[in-house]
Formats: sequence, structure tokens, C-alpha cells
Amino acid sequence: METRRLGRTEHQSSIAILGGAVFFKDSPETAEVFFHEAINAGINHLDIAPGYGLAERAVGPHLQKVREKIFVADKTGEIEESWAKKRLEKTLTRLQVDYLDLYQAHGVTSVEELDKRSEAFEVILDAKEQGLTRFIGITGHDLGAPKAHLEAIRRYDVDTVMLPIYPRVWADPVYRADTEKLFAECADRDVGVMAIKAVAWRPWGERQPDAMSWYEPQRTKSEIERGINFALSTPGVHRFCTPSDLNTARLAIESARNFISLTENEHAAVIEEVRADELIFPLSEHAVPLGKNIGGSKPLSGN
Repeated sequence: METRRLGRTEHQSSIAILGGAVFFKDSPETAEVFFHEAINAGINHLDIAPGYGLAERAVGPHLQKVREKIFVADKTGEIEESWAKKRLEKTLTRLQVDYLDLYQAHGVTSVEELDKRSEAFEVILDAKEQGLTRFIGITGHDLGAPKAHLEAIRRYDVDTVMLPIYPRVWADPVYRADTEKLFAECADRDVGVMAIKAVAWRPWGERQPDAMSWYEPQRTKSEIERGINFALSTPGVHRFCTPSDLNTARLAIESARNFISLTENEHAAVIEEVRADELIFPLSEHAVPLGKNIGGSKPLSGN
């Protein structure tokens, strides 16, 4: 699989990041096959979080065996300092590692939310000072993410950002303008950029979820390839994170291995193809919690 430099981290990360939410309902036993399948496909970057159900505990025993080969990114959604410290301790214990490569403030989608995370950011910065993480970053899952992340870069000099990049959201002129402004600052500061929701299609609406995903993902191989090629061809994007649904994640990894860069005209044409689709945002109104999805790869196990 192709690799790209992740900004000033200097890590040559695979263009597909293994999204840990796919292990939401797993035990170590049920996680083993797909974890190693992804690594064998050429993925060398894991993105995981305490909020992804049982994922940290499911992946930990397998991560330990390949730790030196994998760039490990985790997150914290905590606000208060004491809880953020406890969360980091639990994360390291569950993953069975001594340090993280990247520790990120999770789900920051407005400047107001960023203001609330000041104590948590102090914990993140302290973790870097103590050698518990090599780099720090920020993630966000909604339309306000670009503005929040731009402010975070200026306040905390973060090393990476992670935010939604998929064809329909790129058709939104305000989101695109905010993101292009963010990407310009990232380029100036050599900040790594990671895309999420590359294979998003639409909100579930009244439809019964049949895939383990907050939103309804694209379904066919060609549509998933289109989303991956689009995200990775968007100027400023270094890589994308695989989705939470197992079958979709497998197709996304296959698409990454066969990635074809789009021309500027091809990129623009994809936007026009999806312009009439409904946005998946705001997630606060549209998202279906993973624990309530009837789809997914495996039964709930562990504790």
C-alpha cells in the first residue's frame, strides 16, 4: 500500500488508517482476524479511542506483538483534567503499550468546544512532555471542525488534524472554504491531515441501520472506490481512516491498495454527482450510536 509522510511527525503512514471503531463490539478473539488482515494489507497506522466500545481491550493483545511496526493514535474526549489523566492511564493499560505515537483531543467541532477542552489539552501536552505520546492532534466530526482545528493549531501547535472529507460535504461552499483555509495553515506549519467519513453516503433517516456505522455508508465497490479516490485526491489530505463497518472497511482497504489519483476535473465531477444527496451533518441530529446498530461484524462480547 502507498505511504505518505504525515506532516512533521515524519512518519510514512499508509494512505489507509485502520479505524479502531470497527472493533467496537469485539473481544480479543474476534478482533484477531481482521486486525492482522489489515496489517498484512499494508496498513501501519491505527486510530482508536476509548469511546469505541470494547476496541482498546480487543486490540491490545494483538498490538503488543507488532508495536514497533504500527503508528498508534488514540484520543480523549474528556474535559476535566483529573478524568483526562485517568483516561490516558486506562488507554495505555488496555492497549498494552508504554506510549502512544499520537494523542488527540476527540470530537472537537466548535471553538466553544475547544474552549471547554483547555484542561484536557494540558494533559495532552503534559503527556508529550513525559514521553507518553510523541505527537498531539485534534479530531472533529461535524461542519464546525475546520474552524475549531484552525484555532487549535494556533493555540496548541498540534501536529495533526482529522476531519470529514467526502464528496457531498466538499460540495458545501462554507465547509470547503473553511477547510481550505485550515489546509493552508497546515501546509505552512507542516501539520499532518487525515480524512474521516470518506465513504459516507447519507443519514440513516427512517431506515433501519444494517451496517455498523453512525451514518449510512456507500454500498457498492465502485462507490466506495469513488469516495476513497476523492478523499485522497483532495489537495492537502494525506490519508483517510477506514470506517466502522467491517464489510465497508474491507472494501475501503482494497480501494486504498488500488488507489487512483483523480484529476482536478474528475474531482469536480464527483462533487456534481452527489450534490443532491443529503448531508450526514449535524451528527447530533442524524447519527445512530454504534451500540444501537443492528449491523456490524460480530456479536458483543467481553466486558
